[in-house]
Amino acid sequence: RDRLRGVLANLAGQRRTVTYRDLAILAEVPPPYRIHDLTLALEDLIREDHRAGRPLLAAVAVSRARPGLPGRGYFLLLNELGRYHGPESGPEAAAEHRGELARLYRYWPPT
Repeated sequence: RDRLRGVLANLAGQRRTVTYRDLAILAEVPPPYRIHDLTLALEDLIREDHRAGRPLLAAVAVSRARPGLPGRGYFLLLNELGRYHGPESGPEAAAEHRGELARLYRYWPPT
């Protein structure tokens, strides 16, 4: 998870998002369950950042199938944590994600 957090922080500093597949490669998540394991690690990071009152580094990870947006599980977890109360897709989800990225980019210094 430390490597994953470092990769995400670097991407946040560059003001970039990355697909789950590319993130798994960058963070050197081993196969065969690469995306599943990455998803579990991202959920853990979301919980850690939420508890610490930080913007969510996991917001830089987006789905290839949902261009520019994280997967459904991201929004479901935010609902569970009380950070977001809306649908997992559509304009509300997109606005929530843009807002989280803006908070994240203000928090992490540019690199």
